Amino acid sequence: MQKIINLFDFKQQVNYKNEILAGLAVSMTMIPESLSFAILAGLPPLTGLYAAFLMGIVTAILGGRPGMVSGGAGATVVVLIALAASHGVDYLLGAVVLAGILQLLVGLFKLGKFVRLIPQPVMYGFLNGLAVIIFMAQIEQFKIFEGGVSTWMQGPALYLMVGLTMLTIAIVYVLPKFTKAVPASLVAILVVFGIVYFFDIDTKKVINIASVGGALPSFRIPEIPFSLEALKIIFPYSLVMAGVGLIESLLTLNMVDEITNTKGQSNREAAAQGIANITNGFFGGMGGCAMVAQTLVNIGAGGRSRLSAIVGATAILGVILVAGPVIEQIPMAALVGVMMMVAIGTFEWVSFRIINKMPRHDIFVGILVALITVVLHNLALAVLIGVVISALVFAWESAKRIRARKYVDENGAKHYEIYGPLFFGSTTAFIEKFDVEKDPDEVIIDLRESKVVDMSAIDALHKITEKYLKQGKKVHLRHLSQDCRLLLKNAESVIDVNIIEDPTYKVMTNK
Repeated sequence: MQKIINLFDFKQQVNYKNEILAGLAVSMTMIPESLSFAILAGLPPLTGLYAAFLMGIVTAILGGRPGMVSGGAGATVVVLIALAASHGVDYLLGAVVLAGILQLLVGLFKLGKFVRLIPQPVMYGFLNGLAVIIFMAQIEQFKIFEGGVSTWMQGPALYLMVGLTMLTIAIVYVLPKFTKAVPASLVAILVVFGIVYFFDIDTKKVINIASVGGALPSFRIPEIPFSLEALKIIFPYSLVMAGVGLIESLLTLNMVDEITNTKGQSNREAAAQGIANITNGFFGGMGGCAMVAQTLVNIGAGGRSRLSAIVGATAILGVILVAGPVIEQIPMAALVGVMMMVAIGTFEWVSFRIINKMPRHDIFVGILVALITVVLHNLALAVLIGVVISALVFAWESAKRIRARKYVDENGAKHYEIYGPLFFGSTTAFIEKFDVEKDPDEVIIDLRESKVVDMSAIDALHKITEKYLKQGKKVHLRHLSQDCRLLLKNAESVIDVNIIEDPTYKVMTNK
């Protein structure tokens, strides 16, 4: 049990003051974001807060990355907006449950490790694009709704909002230079709240977005037909949501690993995300995933254990049940300022310093991923395209590295010593290395410094063997590794090659 819930292992070095304060700061920044995305998706505001609480508490206890914060993230909710608009809230909740099941399966089958295949330029592009999205989302808070129309603030209201936001940014930036005893983000929120409250300043507050009061989430099975037709409707949305949620969560996990110099468990986190989304679907939450911005707030405030995320989730539940009237009076300028500083911290500024030192294709991939993230708000698509392009570039570069050293031995046999991997990208260059017509009757292809990787490589060996066979010449393969031998043995029905048995040497042991 201790391995599952480390929160109650009092042997841990846990700074309880930092953890509790970090959790409170996280809850303050999560509430308006969850409300905003719920309203954006056309859902009741409480579905956003329920998601923040349920995702937060389940992943904090069961997740694979202490210090990481999950909630009702916009990245996953945006995927479901069209479904909610066309079929209603129940279909959305059903899609959240199915997405959770898919994520749970990824964790159980240990597929989370494939996030390691995401290259660094893709990570840079992802984080930079996400930073721009977070920042631009805060700019939207400088709008007001009048008569159902969104318009920019003007005059004193705008100046006041900007001034309070700049004050928040200044506190978050300056306070850590003097003390880190308390989270700067929480101090900034409290200071701006105090100024607005005691001076009775009229400015945009959380209540202007939505009410945050309510009751405990209750269990309810989504009212959708249990049929193949309903599955066809929700499955595409669930698949995309599961992919987006896992990619953002596992990338956030990697980010926290780098910041804290510790190692998280990707498969356990994937399973926890799935369980949390299943819980959301049955308890009226809009679903979600790990939240990069809130995680950075938590880490920046000193949160390192599961306690901070549990405190954050519990505080949100307390807001729903009790403290709603107080939270509703928090100025939006304070929350906007905190989130702007998070966006600035999320942006990988180092990518500008190394841009002239990186390969051009890596620069292109990073910029492309960032642009797709910003323009389409589709994190899964951005990362997928980045990984595919990086893989193709790697294949191309590897294909160019295949070489052949040629010589004729004392017996008149022609040797081709191959260097570099033999795979689908290098087969054409491989075949071009051979001079079938002019070669002697016996040819030896030495693969000591090469590797037969895939079916394309096997086919290339078959083709070159056939070419020599038509000329009445014999080809032998030498120095194949055991896995390469197995590949060729499995392909005996489609390939005919001669493998020279390499000498084996027995070592005498003392008995």
